[in-house]
Amino acid sequence: MTHTVVDSPVGPLTLVAHRGALSGVYMTDQRHRPAQDTFGPEGPGPFGEVTEQLAEYFAGERKVFDLELDLIGTPFQRTVWQALREIPYGETVSYGELAAALGRPSAARAVGLANGKNPVGIVVPCHRVVGSTGDLTGYGGGLARKRQLLDFERGAHADQLPL
Repeated sequence: MTHTVVDSPVGPLTLVAHRGALSGVYMTDQRHRPAQDTFGPEGPGPFGEVTEQLAEYFAGERKVFDLELDLIGTPFQRTVWQALREIPYGETVSYGELAAALGRPSAARAVGLANGKNPVGIVVPCHRVVGSTGDLTGYGGGLARKRQLLDFERGAHADQLPL
């Protein structure tokens, strides 16, 4: 494990790599953020492509991330995280819709829990999942950041996320 911290329009992001692949993108004060000492030593590591793609995303030039990931979670969590990657840029789905898409229509709460444990926010866009009425609900990085990311993706405030 190794990590680095990069600046972003949503605050500092701690990038974590495991076996040379991205395994964590954590915001300051993020819920479910592992203890800092589990990230390994700080260093440049394999983060060049990650930082480049994040910069492209925040510049409005990238809508899909193409990075090698090493995500540690249960089989159900990994299934949810993969499904999150299918939500188009600038769009949202509800927890119930995501559960139904996974063939588990009664598992909205379990989908929400797995969504909240997503270790690579932004890259795996858990911010695109909303409540059944379209309201913003839970986000590990905080609802203000969730709103900021959704507004940015919808073009509402594209000028507010400069690097």
